[in-house]
Amino acid sequence: MNFIISGKNIEVTDALKERIEKKLSKLERYIKLNTDVHVTLSVEKISHIVEVTIPFHGMILRAEERSNDMYSAIDLVVDTLERQIRKFKTKIAKRAKDAESLRYMTFELEEPEKEVQEENSEFRIAKTKRFPIKPMSVEEAILQMNLLGHNFFVFLNQDTDKVNVVYRRNDGAYGLIEPEY
Repeated sequence: MNFIISGKNIEVTDALKERIEKKLSKLERYIKLNTDVHVTLSVEKISHIVEVTIPFHGMILRAEERSNDMYSAIDLVVDTLERQIRKFKTKIAKRAKDAESLRYMTFELEEPEKEVQEENSEFRIAKTKRFPIKPMSVEEAILQMNLLGHNFFVFLNQDTDKVNVVYRRNDGAYGLIEPEY
């Protein structure tokens, strides 16, 4: 693992770096990672926030935790990542039994695109994200959305070869948006 550690409103000390590397190295017992692990530490008022992003096998594991203490926030984020990895591996094992092949999308999407309405009733795009996509099933797209912790996910449907969107509905179920041309 190659750790890329940065801080916002906090100086990243050697002790913090050692703690992060020691704790996140525990994840290697679940998966063999030869990738960059992006860790961002930040402080907002009394909250200490740790955000970790790990791209692996075309997926992105991401976790963010807050606490009153930076060291406990690091422990919490490692626990969250362990849960995500176990959930991911369980789903892969289940699909392997069904003899389905998995294909994954590789991209970096931290925040969904946001449209901001200005006072003069014009729309302004605040941020634009571009990412390469690979075909995947609806179930794989839902898995990726849940791993990222997002409310929606844009993907190329392997069955229809069209761009689709899956989203989490207010009732807890999932929705699928398919275009009509």
